[in-house]
Amino acid sequence: MKACYDLPAPAKLNLFLHLVGRRADGYHLLQSVFVPIDWGDVLHIERRDDGRLRRHDLGARLPDDDLCLRAARALQAASGTRYGADIHLDKRVPWGAGLGGGSSDAATTLIALNRLWGLHWPRARLIELGSTVGADVPFFLGPGPAWVEGIGERLTPLDLPAAELEVLKPPQGLATRDLFASPLLVRDTKPAIVADFLADPRGFGRNDMQAAAVALCASVGQALECLKQRCGNSRMTGSGSAVFAWVGEKIGAATGVSLQGPDVPEGWQWRRCRSLERHPLAGWVSD
Repeated sequence: MKACYDLPAPAKLNLFLHLVGRRADGYHLLQSVFVPIDWGDVLHIERRDDGRLRRHDLGARLPDDDLCLRAARALQAASGTRYGADIHLDKRVPWGAGLGGGSSDAATTLIALNRLWGLHWPRARLIELGSTVGADVPFFLGPGPAWVEGIGERLTPLDLPAAELEVLKPPQGLATRDLFASPLLVRDTKPAIVADFLADPRGFGRNDMQAAAVALCASVGQALECLKQRCGNSRMTGSGSAVFAWVGEKIGAATGVSLQGPDVPEGWQWRRCRSLERHPLAGWVSD
């Protein structure tokens, strides 16, 4: 096999995000549930025989050295392969949103190159490498929804049914470092267990970064209020600035939610999504 086309790189939502402590090296410890959603980027990857790694942007121009290339270099160095790759990236998920788009692109790159380069690494080995590329990369190398702990590297797979959600992203992004510098950041939430979440998946927890994000970016607060008015609930995902809401089992008049998107300012992005029960490339990697 010399090429893989139309490779999905799904975004994710944090159904909750708790900061439960900090390691000696300063990294914050978290608990969260990540779910992939049917909004994502698309990659086309072709094997090169000369060892060179190149990324080609099919939409907006991205930074020269993104997570895709970092992941490819890491796998190339660790495996000692003589191969390279042309990575064509159709970027559809907004960045600075807390949706994990860059990490998902990196994971899809690792999954595809593992096959194109004939490495046949098992999932655990890819996850170990992926954790050196980015904290969210291990999740996207897993089979689907997961209970996430540590700094993002400890994953417990969860069986969660697909759900209907709305996602709203204002034009502004948020820098994670600014959130961690905020005095409004909650850092000492009491640790929970999986059973706590499973008892009430839609109502459990909060996002400990949300108050800091609203203080830094008024549009996050506007987005939260917009979805709360539409769906009766809203929450920021990850480190923002995108927010999401659960939609009722029956869409439309029965829930008071219009099938059309909300009336939002120019430059905002709204999407009705479904969570995924499995990552679309889960079967490409052996356990």
